[in-house]
Parts: sequence; structure tokens; C-alpha cells
Amino acid sequence: MTRRGWWLVVLNFVLPGSAQVLAGNRRLGRFGLGASLVLLTLAVVAGVSYVLWPAAVLTLFTNSIGLWLAALILLFYAVLWLVLTLDTLRLVRLVRARPKARPLIAAFATVLMLVVCGSAGYGALVATTASGFLANVFTAGPSVPPVDGRYNILLLGGDAGPDRQGMRPDSISVVSIDAKTGKASIIGLPRNLVDFPFPDDSPLASVYPEGYGAIDGCEVDVCMLNSVYTEVELKSPEMYPNAVKNGSEPGIEGMRDAAEGITGLTIQYYVLIDMQGFSDLIDALGGVEITVKERLPIGGDEELNNVDGWVEPGKQHMDGFTALWYGRARHGTSDYDRMARQRVLEEAILKQFNPANVLVKFQGVAKAGEQVVKTDIPQSMLGYFVSLASKTKSQPITTVELTPANDVDPENPDYGQIRDLVAAGLVVPKK
Repeated sequence: MTRRGWWLVVLNFVLPGSAQVLAGNRRLGRFGLGASLVLLTLAVVAGVSYVLWPAAVLTLFTNSIGLWLAALILLFYAVLWLVLTLDTLRLVRLVRARPKARPLIAAFATVLMLVVCGSAGYGALVATTASGFLANVFTAGPSVPPVDGRYNILLLGGDAGPDRQGMRPDSISVVSIDAKTGKASIIGLPRNLVDFPFPDDSPLASVYPEGYGAIDGCEVDVCMLNSVYTEVELKSPEMYPNAVKNGSEPGIEGMRDAAEGITGLTIQYYVLIDMQGFSDLIDALGGVEITVKERLPIGGDEELNNVDGWVEPGKQHMDGFTALWYGRARHGTSDYDRMARQRVLEEAILKQFNPANVLVKFQGVAKAGEQVVKTDIPQSMLGYFVSLASKTKSQPITTVELTPANDVDPENPDYGQIRDLVAAGLVVPKK
């Protein structure tokens, strides 16, 4: 009876329902066994489909309907495994097993039940949370095709603060991804670029035909790249009447047109990251590891008034607050130094976005993400982009910084030269 008890518990774990078929209610056993075989078949089909058509499988599990369906399936199996385990303990007849084995058998069965049911329950919780996160962050709009074989995404780091009227993007870049290979290039745009053109179909092109602020200035105090957001959002939102309906903002659309005019690229989507809430996301991920090259102040101004502390040189494990100041500190450094540090910070965060880390901390990551990220990427494109990102991570990322280091003078720029630099940065070297 003791050996029988151990075998029934193991069988219930390996193939739920088999214990009932062998020694109990065969009707319940056949139902449990059938459900287990269906789950196993679904898992095999999903695995094979992922190998053959990864984008299709990821699309299924990156939309609300697919995630809710997955959550319901997991909840069903959690309840079924609970019922079958309790019934298996009844079939074991512990009173007829050896006295010393009784608590071991019961404990082993209980642990297995908690692991299986708990994992299924947590999976259902993650699925429902992910569904809410995706619905709140991503739009329901149609997908768009690549242009010249590439997807170009405008990445903005918003830095709204009490000392500013409106938000001015503190970090501006364009991520260009080859739609087939996943090879990515990041084009860093200095926020102090001036006199930049707009595409011919942009409403800003008729207002600034010779470039932004080139003739009679602009509607805000400083006519630089990051001022476009503030001007359009606060002064001329009517230029982009459909922005909000399409999951964007007038200021963001102005920045998109500016980035297109500078780089010569067609930009399909944008991602805006709120730097004020960025620290929450880093904390949710458990912090980031960064090697600091120079001592940087936390808080304070460029004259070091009201400094709250320092980020010391060397390898540091940073929480969100410290990492935010690492990326934004100004004293003793230039805008181009800050751009370089922000690239280091972006790479450090990407390393933390591994499946194990995100899954374990998903609740906090999703909550922080809803507050941090705004984008017009539609849910229908998520599966494709997730699949493409797996290719991107396996390749080196090319960086093109439009800074004096690349002979670009933001205060007297040559946009023909800048477009040549961008085009050269997108060329995939032949093997």
C-alpha cells in the first residue's frame, strides 16, 4: 500500500487523471486524462508553430483575446489539477500505508499540487495583467508596411518638470530596424539642432519653409529640436487634428515630422518614455548595473547648488532614482556626454528585460510600464516586432550620433551631410 501510494501520487503529477483510471473513478479519470492529453497536444502544436511561424504565435499571445483565452485555460487546469490531487490523496488510503510514510506521501502530494496549481494560477494572473497593460499602452490601429525594407521608430525621452512650461524631449533618437534581418541602427539626434527642414507634406513646412526658426524665429523662447514639441503642443495643436484619435499627440507628431526632415527617413511609429516615471520601471526590474566613468551629481543645478549626493566612478548597481540622474546630470558635461550616457543606460535596461526577470517581476513591470510608456504601435504588430527583436538582440547595434564627433555642428548643420551619415549607418556590411 505504501508503494501504491507513492506511485499514484507520481502518476497524478506526470499524467493527471491516470491515477483515477487505474484505481478510482474512471469517469473522472478519463476526463482528467483527456484534458491532460489535450493540453499536451496544444503545447506541442504551439511549440512546433513557434519554430515554423514565430510571429504568428507571438501575435496570438500579444493581444487581449489571446491572453484572456490563455488565462481561462490555465485557470481551468489549475482547478482540475486541484480536484485530481485531492482525489488521488483519497485513493492513496494513507491509513493503510506505513506510519512513517504517511506524512511524506501527503507532503509530497501537497507540494506538487501547490507547484502545479500555483504556477497555473500565476500564469493566469500574468496573462490578465498583460492584457490590461497591452490595452492601456498599445493602440488598436492598423499595421503599416516597412518603407525601403525598414521600420523606423522615433524614441523620445520626455522630461517634464516643475521648472518647465510643458514637456521638452530630453532624449531624441530614431531606431531603424531591417524588417527581415532585424539589424538595428540607433540615430542619436541632439536636442540643440537648429534650422532643420520639415517634409513637404508637414503643416510645419509652410510655417518654416527655410527651416525651423531660420527666418523670424519660432513661437517659443529657444528654436531648437526639442522645442518643437512644446510649440506645437501648447501653441498650435490644431496643426495635427487627428493626433489624439490615432494614439499620439500634436507635439509628438511635430517631433516626428522634424525627425523625418532631419534624417530623410519615413518614421512609422513613436515611443515616448516619461523620464519622471522611468525610475519606477528600473526599480521594478531590480535596478541596473552600469560602469560609471566620471563622478556625477545627483540633483542640484549646473552650479552644484542643492546637490543631494554623487554617483561615484566604477561599477555601480543603481536604483531608478540614481540611474535617472546618471542619465540627466549636466554639471561638467556636455549634451553629447549625456547622450552617450543615455545610450549606456538604455543598453543596461535592455539586459534586464530578460524573460526570467520580467516574468518574476511582471506585476511591478507592467504597472510601471503603463505610467512610463506611450506609443502608437498597434497590438496587431506586437508579435511581429517581438519576433524581430529576437533577431536584433543577436546582432551588434550600429550607432550614429549626429554630434561634433561625426563632424556635425548642431548650431550650423549641413542636412545633406547628415542624411549621408544616416544612410551610411543603415548599410548592412557584406560578409
